[in-house]
Amino acid sequence: MKPGLQFRLNQQLTLTPQLQQAIRLLQLSQLELEVELRQIAEGNPLLEFEEETLADEAEEDGFAAAPAEASTAERDVDDGADWAEADTPVETPIDFSLSGSAGGPGSRGEEDFEPQNAAPETLQEHLLWQLNLTPLGARQRLIATIIIDALNADGYLAEGIEGVLAALPADLDASIEEIEAVRRQLQRFDPTGIASLDLRDCLRVQLEQFDAATPQRELAMQIVSGELELLARNDIAKLARKLRAGEEDVAAAALLIRSLDPRPGAGLDATPVEYVAPDVYAFKEGSRWRVSLNPDCQPRLGLNQHYCSLIAQARGEDASWMRGQLQEARWLIKSLESRAETLLKVADAIVRRQSAFLDYGPEAMHPLVLREVAEEVGMHESTISRVTTRKYIHTPRGTFELKYFFSSGVSTEDGGGASATAIQAMIKKLIDAEDSRKPLSDQALAEELNGKGIQVARRTVAKYREALRIPSSSERQRAG
Repeated sequence: MKPGLQFRLNQQLTLTPQLQQAIRLLQLSQLELEVELRQIAEGNPLLEFEEETLADEAEEDGFAAAPAEASTAERDVDDGADWAEADTPVETPIDFSLSGSAGGPGSRGEEDFEPQNAAPETLQEHLLWQLNLTPLGARQRLIATIIIDALNADGYLAEGIEGVLAALPADLDASIEEIEAVRRQLQRFDPTGIASLDLRDCLRVQLEQFDAATPQRELAMQIVSGELELLARNDIAKLARKLRAGEEDVAAAALLIRSLDPRPGAGLDATPVEYVAPDVYAFKEGSRWRVSLNPDCQPRLGLNQHYCSLIAQARGEDASWMRGQLQEARWLIKSLESRAETLLKVADAIVRRQSAFLDYGPEAMHPLVLREVAEEVGMHESTISRVTTRKYIHTPRGTFELKYFFSSGVSTEDGGGASATAIQAMIKKLIDAEDSRKPLSDQALAEELNGKGIQVARRTVAKYREALRIPSSSERQRAG
């Protein structure tokens, strides 16, 4: 085969490092963005945060620096420009502060701030505190400590007595009877029923704490001991026949049991509450909805003017390195501006499409997909997906992830569409208003929606009901 040369012409998409950085910053949440920028700023001396600059100036001058006047970064929902066409980056700190007008979110006061409480007491800490106040021997105290450490989040000893025995030191030579005696003593700690082996054990201990003269206490003990399955089905008539008691007495005993706590440890769950700070605010001015960036969530990053002034004096490799750092800093600032611009544009489009939701609630939510917003703002669907993930908007109806406003649609008789979110809200409203003695079946709910012009099948209603974590009609009837 004779060797030869061939020419080929093809197209290939190449992402520059700057574009890759812009895409990466776009998909980060607030906290991730803060961490990312801190790491970048630590390796680039030409970057600095505005608050650090103000603090340094205040320290040099001997007094606190006055806060800079807030600049407006809001957009009417009729405006918009593609972030990819942003102007040349400025070298002053980025400030996306809101206007301080009385009608907008810039006038937020102290009432908008959530109280930050101290770390809550854990279940183990609460029980160990009581253990320290209980007169026990060294052996019993060690066994109690092992049991407390083995409790799950609901307060149950899921590993059983054998698990505690295996965790004890071999030289302690404890017996199952000794461990059981300590466990029973712990069950009467606060909350009552802690360290139980199962639900029956937990409810029994709580019933034992009631006075012996409590009406239907003994009948409740019988139900807990052997008839919990019938109680779960709310079959009062069958319970009355098996226990040879009146239905009114059985109903009263069932009510007493339902007043108990089946998960005594859950009330002391120390899982910290996660607070979400919105990236964007939606508020109404006159008859129009507008959006503004949250200034507290936008990083105020700028160039360190001192180091910038040293570039002209630098020579050789130092000068080359500093120019490279300056270029990277400028690209980062431009990427942050692009991120803010994109977020604002997408929020504009969403608020415009879902203004009915803001005015009337979930039942007025319109069907919306990524493609519609992408076409409106002139971006790719992948960009819309990135900017709506883990970004939140605060509205008068609550704070929602931007993805919340996207949902598929179901056709209506008039040729329009109803979003899945709106249908779920309608289903919940119908169930909340139903007769608890005759709850609506999925078929009945589907017929109700069809009567409102929404063409939806029974299986679709069942899917939406399950998504709302609402039991079936038979389960709701038993619970009622």
